[in-house]
Amino acid sequence: MNFEAAFHNHQPGLFRYVHRLVGDSDLAADVVQESFVRLLNHALPDDEVRRWLFTVATNLVRDNARMTTRRQRLLAERYDRSDLASDPVELPDKTVDRRQRIKVVRSALTKLSDRDRQMLLMREEGFRYREIAAVVNVAPASVGTLLARAVRRFEKALDPVYIEDESNSDD
Repeated sequence: MNFEAAFHNHQPGLFRYVHRLVGDSDLAADVVQESFVRLLNHALPDDEVRRWLFTVATNLVRDNARMTTRRQRLLAERYDRSDLASDPVELPDKTVDRRQRIKVVRSALTKLSDRDRQMLLMREEGFRYREIAAVVNVAPASVGTLLARAVRRFEKALDPVYIEDESNSDD
């Protein structure tokens, strides 16, 4: 395995995937970096590197979420949450609208099961059905059906106000 080629070929897509999962570019960069550091210690065939990286990154994100949840719980027990809040900065309308849409989509994604969320994000990154099947441990023939169901659940999880606003903006 050529590490430099693997980094060049997989880093942009892995970053996009992780950024969509966590919504924080700094955290996404850290997770991607850690994934590649861990790759240095593994001798993998070239055709398995991408799947391995995405699996490791997903696990790192889950570990980070668990750690963050524990840390927030401990902070909440020790400090009043209102002391930790900061005032939002006023943003231009387009930026506010875009951030609101991102927030709604992320919220809908969090309502999905881990498998649905992972499958949708992997599909968005261009994974083939057999690659998705291997990562989520299902039969390749069932990926299409599972993705279609995940899309329906995602659509149901979207905020109805957002859907209504989107349909009105097309007029």
